[in-house]
Amino acid sequence: MERVPREPGPGADSGHDLTVGHETGQRAGRQRASRQEAGQRANGEGADYLVEPVWDDLPPDPQLDAKNPRKGRGAVSNAASRYVKTQSVREDDGWAQAGVVRGNAVVTEGEEPVRTQLLVDRTQRLIVTNSSPDIPFDQSINPYKGCEHGCVYCYARPTHAFLDLSPGLDFETKIFRKAQPRQHLLQELARPSYRCSQIAMGTNTDPYQPLERSQRVTREILETLLEHKHPVSIVTKSKMVLRDLDLLQEFAAQDLVHVNISVTTMSNDLKTRLEPRTASPAARLRTIAELRAAGVPTGAMVAPVIPFINDHELESIVEAVAAAGAQFVSYILLRLPLEVAPMFREWLSVHYPGQAKRVMAAVQSSRGGQDYRAQWHKRMVGEGPFAELLKARFAAISRKLNLGDTRPTLRTDLFTPPPRPGKGAPNDRQMRLF
Repeated sequence: MERVPREPGPGADSGHDLTVGHETGQRAGRQRASRQEAGQRANGEGADYLVEPVWDDLPPDPQLDAKNPRKGRGAVSNAASRYVKTQSVREDDGWAQAGVVRGNAVVTEGEEPVRTQLLVDRTQRLIVTNSSPDIPFDQSINPYKGCEHGCVYCYARPTHAFLDLSPGLDFETKIFRKAQPRQHLLQELARPSYRCSQIAMGTNTDPYQPLERSQRVTREILETLLEHKHPVSIVTKSKMVLRDLDLLQEFAAQDLVHVNISVTTMSNDLKTRLEPRTASPAARLRTIAELRAAGVPTGAMVAPVIPFINDHELESIVEAVAAAGAQFVSYILLRLPLEVAPMFREWLSVHYPGQAKRVMAAVQSSRGGQDYRAQWHKRMVGEGPFAELLKARFAAISRKLNLGDTRPTLRTDLFTPPPRPGKGAPNDRQMRLF
C-alpha cells in the first residue's frame, strides 16, 4: 500500500508543515485546556498587540466581511473550524454606526478593527521530525503558531482548528509564541539519542513575522543553535531576517546555514491583496542582495504559483531574484488543503470575481480534478497539462540563467551537544514538582 502525505489530523502542530509531522492529540487537548492561562501570561510588547485571551471578539462566521474585507488582513471571513459542531453568525440589528472612532481606528459600516492578540504556546518540545520523502529536511522548528503576514493561501491555516480557532482571521490575529525556547531546545539537543541534522525554520509559519521584532523568539533559537554549531535553514518573506545578519554570517563562515527568500509576485497591488503584511517585492530583492553581499548562502522560492493570478510572472520573478544574487531557486504550485480551499475561493470571489472559475479549473486540472490532492512528489508541483507546462517554463528560465534548485550541503560534524545534567543533579522534571 502506498503511503500518502497526511493532511492535518487532531494534534497536529501549526509549528510545522501540515504534511511533515504530527503531534499527539493529547498535546492539542492540553493546548485547548490551557489557552486562557496562556493568554493571561503572555508577555507582549507594544500598543499594537493585545495579550488578553479575548476569544469572542470575532465570532466564527462564514459570511463575515465577504463584501467588505478588512484592510491589512488576507482572509475575508472567520469560518469556524472543522471540529466545531455549532456556529454563531452575526446579524445586523440596525444599531451599527458608521464613522465611529474606536481607539485609533475609524469603524466604517460593516467593518470593525481586528487587533493582533499574542498568546503563549507552552509546547515543551520544539523540534518536530518527519519522514517525508519529497522535502530536503527531516526536522524543523517554527517559533510561532499562526502568522500575522495573513497570506490567504497559507497551507498552515487549518492547524488553528486544533485550538478551536478559525483558520480564517483567527489564524492571522491570534498568534502563539513558543515559551522558553532556549531551555526546551537545549534539553532536546542534549538527549543521548539526538542525531544532528539540518533544522528547517519557516516551513509552516514565518519565523520573521511582525511579532518577532519584539518577541525575538527566532533570534533566541538561532543564538542557541549557533552556540552549539548546529546547521539551520530559513525560509521567510520578511526583510527582518537582516536583523540577525551578525548570527547568519557566523553560521555561514562554518557552512551551517542557507536562507530562502519567498517571492510571490513583483506587483505591489497583488502582494497587498494576497499577503498583506509581508515585505514588498522590492524589499525582498534587496534582502537577497544584502544577504549575498554578507556571504550568506541565499536562494529564492517562487511560491505559490497561482494559475492566471501570478503564473505569468514566473520568468520575470526568476530573472529578478537571479539579478539580486540568488544562488538557487525553486517553485511551488498553489496548495489548498482542508479549509484553505473554500477560503481561497472566497478570496477570489472578492478580489478576482471574473477570473475565479478559470483559476479553479486550472487548479483542479493540476490536482486530479480536486481542489487539492496530497501525493508524494506531486503535491509541490502538481500534475496534468498546466503543471507540466509550468515545469517546462521553470526549467527553461533556470537553464537560461544557469540556476539550479540544489541548496548547499550544511555541515553536521561541528555539532557540540549541550552538557547533560550530571549524576545526582536534579533534572527539570523533578524541579517542576516543587
